[in-house]
Amino acid sequence: MSGDHAGLGGVLARLLARTRASGPADLPDLVRAAARELGAVGAWVFLADVQQRHLVPLPGPEGGSTDPVDVEGTLGGRAYRLQQTQLSSGSPGVGWFPLVDGVERIGVLRVEDGAQGGDATERYEALAALVALLVVSKSAYSDVIIGVGRRQPMSLQAELLWAFLPPRTIGTRHVTSSAVLEPAYDVGGDAFDHSMAGGRLHISVFDAMGHDLASGGASSVALAACRSTRRSGGGLADIARAIDEALARWIPDRLLTAVVADLDTFTGELSWVNCGHPPPLLIRDGRIVTDALNRRAELPLGLGFHQHGPQPVHHERLQPGDRLLVYTDGVTEARSTVGELFGESRLTDSLVQHMAGGDPAPEALRRLIHALVTHQDHELRDDATILLAEWHPHRPGT
Repeated sequence: MSGDHAGLGGVLARLLARTRASGPADLPDLVRAAARELGAVGAWVFLADVQQRHLVPLPGPEGGSTDPVDVEGTLGGRAYRLQQTQLSSGSPGVGWFPLVDGVERIGVLRVEDGAQGGDATERYEALAALVALLVVSKSAYSDVIIGVGRRQPMSLQAELLWAFLPPRTIGTRHVTSSAVLEPAYDVGGDAFDHSMAGGRLHISVFDAMGHDLASGGASSVALAACRSTRRSGGGLADIARAIDEALARWIPDRLLTAVVADLDTFTGELSWVNCGHPPPLLIRDGRIVTDALNRRAELPLGLGFHQHGPQPVHHERLQPGDRLLVYTDGVTEARSTVGELFGESRLTDSLVQHMAGGDPAPEALRRLIHALVTHQDHELRDDATILLAEWHPHRPGT
């Protein structure tokens, strides 16, 4: 490996310039050429599939590695799960470098290099950081990139909902929010949203009645009404009224439950409304704080009730390190083949166990949703959505 940091900057600048006039299908070969300029023998971009079970190579005109890599039990999977570079010895050596957009896991960059270590590792990590941004940028208009993450066709309602959903994980140095949703290819009425505005984290989880296109439409309308109201300066009560009015007017035969919340990431003040939904759970010091967020739920949205009176907004002050868990009833009410409920205790115990073992929130949720799918013998009878928000204002190094 030769060259200095100015050389690294030149390689990254040339890659960025070349991608501006190239299509998404050209990206793998452009990345491979940039890696070779840095001294690599070869490089391949792997993206996580929708269910985060496999890392799938992004194909290019030159071809290359075509075998998916399991997220479990492989070095590439470990790089993805922990968001940490993984190196293996050999000739040439192989490095797996996580592709991360902010705090959202995208996939990994596999690099073969005969002289890995030290500066070489740092340079490939810099290359991986740029590749992640390029993948996200081009995926907005690329069926090639989107298709890599799909192992089977999506239902019409799932296609509709995934088009509206935000990244699975967002965050800052003060807060992280991560969510998962199943069945990924046939989701009906569940949806989630999270966003940052100044020092506030907004989160919402929706569960529309039914499991068809109208259900997906109801959740999509709820997402749109929530964002439109929020971006116009409306508060939580305004959001509930806007969703209620939109559903009652345009999809009058569908009801929807929801938790819509805001977290002040400087003070820890949590505000939320609950419209017919399971109450959020508060996890503190590895334990559930019993009934901490258990307030009377209002009627579901879509009845028109919320248009005729003020919507109660609840408040609670969080402590640093607290985690907020919001889920749909498809999680706790999931039954095994012998009729055993997944239940709230299994939900929280599994989550706490994984995070106590060092898993970051996105990885803990990935493992949890896979455990849920396994509990139902891989055939979910209802949508299941879990959102976990962690307030960490004093995290070391921030």
